[in-house]
Amino acid sequence: MSKVILFANTDWYLYNFRLSLARKLRELGHEVVLLSPPGEYGPQLRALGFRWEPAPMVRRSLNPLREVTLLMWLVRFLRRERPDLVHGFTIKCAVYGSLSSRLAGVAVRVNAVAGMGYVFSSRDVKAVVLRPLVRRVMRMAFGGKRSMLILQNPDDLALFRTANIVDERAIRVIKGSGVNISRFKPRSEEAEPLEAQPLRVVLAGRLLWDKGIAEYVEAARILKAEGRSVRCILAGTPDPGNPAAVDENLLRGWVRDGLVEWLGHVSDMPALFAETDVAVLPSYREGLPKSMIEAAACALPLIITDAPGCREVVGIDGEEGLMVPVRDGRALAGAIRRLDDDRALARKLGEAARQKALREFDEQIIIERTLAVYREVLEPARQAMPVSGSVVP
Repeated sequence: MSKVILFANTDWYLYNFRLSLARKLRELGHEVVLLSPPGEYGPQLRALGFRWEPAPMVRRSLNPLREVTLLMWLVRFLRRERPDLVHGFTIKCAVYGSLSSRLAGVAVRVNAVAGMGYVFSSRDVKAVVLRPLVRRVMRMAFGGKRSMLILQNPDDLALFRTANIVDERAIRVIKGSGVNISRFKPRSEEAEPLEAQPLRVVLAGRLLWDKGIAEYVEAARILKAEGRSVRCILAGTPDPGNPAAVDENLLRGWVRDGLVEWLGHVSDMPALFAETDVAVLPSYREGLPKSMIEAAACALPLIITDAPGCREVVGIDGEEGLMVPVRDGRALAGAIRRLDDDRALARKLGEAARQKALREFDEQIIIERTLAVYREVLEPARQAMPVSGSVVP
């Protein structure tokens, strides 16, 4: 059996995105250590019987002294723990997890980059300046014979190939972290018919400008000016550590103007989707958007942008949802208007979205593919991961 460290930039991410993977590893008899900066979800992970350790990490820090201190802390931690495999999630954790693993003598590293983040998606001067440096650091961190990189979509694969960051033979594409299809399911047939109420549209996620918040508000303004009774809902909070975070005063102003309803953080996402009719995400770039595959599993019609990562959820406009151009609030308003006028189409798209979620995004499929990557990098040392309780020779 192996000792696996799952390292993420928030305990919230571990709890919401990787808990099922941790449970599967534990079920198969492996020792699992969860590592992240401190937060409110760490104690919840411990309450579930997992060993969670807080790391002295500030997600958005650019302070060289603080970053070197964190790297050295990680090296000491890994030397003490002696894991068989370190799996880092998001760019910073993947880079720092890999660098510290190499320094600590941990041979096997898996790095999951879920979207290219602020540095690669933003047009800000800071992001443009940082981009070449981040590429160089990633190239150094992700190298090695027993290192594997997991990406979530073909667009990111093409970016890594063009930038020559990692040997393409060491890259695997796995579509996100998956969705629990028994928890996220269509609303009951007894629910109020869609036609009997104003269309309820939700954008769920971190409230960052690069999620298309400005375009969503523009669409809401257009629809309101037309006299439509569409309810445009925002579910989530700004991320204060992210340069692209939406100012809370702006959010409150949009609420006062009657453009959006802001729910703040929502812990029960299945309940939210059961009370809404359409899910939208006018994002500029994603790895693979978790909120949208959850909405798809709930049989909600989707409106999403023709952007990297988003195209994996809605492959062709009009099949599992509607696709609009990036940074186009008018097109987004037009797509919402179309579903408001054609509720039968909304139901048809929602049913197709659910079927795609069952085929491609079931978390059990994603977990098995992740374990296959673990086996692939561990096998040279005859430390293979078991599947369904058996040991791979």
